[in-house]
Parts: sequence; structure tokens; C-alpha cells
Amino acid sequence: MSSALKARSETIPVSSSVSAEDRTAVAKGIAKALSSTYVLYHKTHGFHWNVTGPLFYSVHKLTDDQYQDLAAAVDDLAERIRALGAAAPMGLEGYIDQSVVEDVNDFPNTGEMVKQLARDHLAVADQMREVVARADQAQDVYSADLLTARIGVHEEAAWMLNAIAVDG
Repeated sequence: MSSALKARSETIPVSSSVSAEDRTAVAKGIAKALSSTYVLYHKTHGFHWNVTGPLFYSVHKLTDDQYQDLAAAVDDLAERIRALGAAAPMGLEGYIDQSVVEDVNDFPNTGEMVKQLARDHLAVADQMREVVARADQAQDVYSADLLTARIGVHEEAAWMLNAIAVDG
């Protein structure tokens, strides 16, 4: 068997002015944020498929945009973890365990779907704020910038969802 096929990828060596201890701590925080992002992606996609009622088109379209953004974010977060030298998390059970987003198996009405997703986006943003603080402390500006940008995306998503959920 080729040595390339035997390679393992838990950690990789990194040369950086950010210490190995700081990179590990930031990577662990990003891994939690990735877990929450993945669960939110899955939940958003499920709600997208199952939304019904008078708001169908607007919620279906909005959640389409949001789950596509979340899918790209999962990849960006995982690649940042790898760039820090750590292994990106794997396994649905681990994602659910580390997520601030609660997994669902039922089909709430459209209003509750929208409210849940808005709360979830804000919870993920808050989780990311903690990692930004750690990254700033470590002078890991790239990780801090990546997560700060994601916080803005989550806050905008929550705003849009909350705008739909407002009772007339």
C-alpha cells in the first residue's frame, strides 16, 4: 500500500507566531462553532423542505439561501481548524453534543420554525463571540476575522427571520 494511503491527519505541523497552545485552544473553540453551524445547517435544511402555509415561498426561499451559506461556512471553519494544525471534528453525535443548536425531529408550524431558527442563529453568534475573544487574546487575527464575519451573517439571518415572525 502506498505511504500516501497510510497517512493520518489528526494534526499537522504549523509554523506561526501564534503559539501551539493558543492555536489548540482557538481550534477547539472553532470546532464547537463548526458543530453548531452544522446542526443549524441541518435544521435549516429540514425546515426548508417541510415549510407549509401562506409564508411558504418566502420562508422556503430564505432558508434556501441560509442553508447554502451555512454549508459553505462549515467548510471554511473546518479548513481554518486544519490550518491551525488540529483535526476538524467528525461524527454527527459529536456535532450534536457540542452544538448550542438543539436538534429537532418534529415539524413545528412555520411561525415556530422561523422563531427557532432566529434564536439558533443568535446562539451561534454568541458562541462565536467567545472564540473571537480567545483568538484576539492569542493575536490570531485571521480566526477572529473569520468568526467576526460569521457573527454578522448570523445576526443578519436572525433579523430576517424575526422580521417574518412579527405578528401583524
